[in-house]
Amino acid sequence: MNSVNHRTDKTALVIGASGVIGGNLVRYLEGLPDWTVIGVSRLGGPAGSRIRYVEADLLDESDTREKLAGLTEVTHVFYAAYQDRPTWAELVPPNLKMLMNVVQAVEAAAPGLRHISLMQGYKVYGAHLGPFKTPARESDPPILPPEFNTAQQRFLEESQKGKTWTWSALRPSVVCGFALGNPMNLAMVLAVYASISKELGLPLRFPGKQGAFRSLLEMTDADLLAKATVWAATEERCANQAFNITNGDLFRWEELWPKLAQAFDLETASPLPYSLEEAMADKEELWNTMVEKYGLRPTSYRDVASWGFGDFVFSWDYDFLSDGSKARQLGFHEYVNTEEMFLRLFEDFRRNKIIP
Repeated sequence: MNSVNHRTDKTALVIGASGVIGGNLVRYLEGLPDWTVIGVSRLGGPAGSRIRYVEADLLDESDTREKLAGLTEVTHVFYAAYQDRPTWAELVPPNLKMLMNVVQAVEAAAPGLRHISLMQGYKVYGAHLGPFKTPARESDPPILPPEFNTAQQRFLEESQKGKTWTWSALRPSVVCGFALGNPMNLAMVLAVYASISKELGLPLRFPGKQGAFRSLLEMTDADLLAKATVWAATEERCANQAFNITNGDLFRWEELWPKLAQAFDLETASPLPYSLEEAMADKEELWNTMVEKYGLRPTSYRDVASWGFGDFVFSWDYDFLSDGSKARQLGFHEYVNTEEMFLRLFEDFRRNKIIP
């Protein structure tokens, strides 16, 4: 199929194309025969025969409209952008504003718009606040605002009324994948933590709460999430609905931790609750030494791992899981073994010279 046919079939606009979720989605779409891809990212990216990148300040309405004005061919928007803020309440204004700016700009530019896909998470269920009802289901009532995922979905619901395009919302658990310069990636946090522990001659010790070591969790592989995202955006039965998307298995750190340590030839020690953010604050010089010693790709210590994100995940001393049967009932049956996912990603990091 030639490039003209690609453009006239389906054109994806991926917002947040350099992140773990957006980057893996771009790579998946590039491998499909009937898609052309436009990535929107502050970091840009390498252009190819079926992909190009646009840089836009999504918080700036006029800049967003100007940069997206020429994208008349867009048929599907995949929204995976995120702006972090110090508190949960502060997350709402910037993240809602960015989505609003994108939707309004694309609606004005692309008459053939068919679908808008929104990336969410378990914050919809209040998972970030403490123990929440599990397994969480898409039909569960929303939590008391402010909460940006819910605010974004309500905006899409209102914007879609009377329109020909539809929307879908994907709700993954903790997403793990390969992405450079995106530190909010638990697999990378674990890999760098293990590598530093090994360099210091220490066992790999679980740093979270005792209850977190034994709670039930699930993860979402970024490649599986990409497949689910495109499936929901193109399956008519999924229109105007939300879907929990996970690997399909459950685990406890208590059982998985020794296997992760073994991947680095490390012993384990008894869990000891401490803050990775504090413990790793003085390790930048050590990391830079490791980069030179092992010939690693030059990656700044600040960008390689988010220790605060690791502390957040390892603090969940309650079950963290959802019911993924709704997607399965409508035909999405992909499955990823979580242990194998982590081991595969560690090898990807090694092969790409991110860790020793």
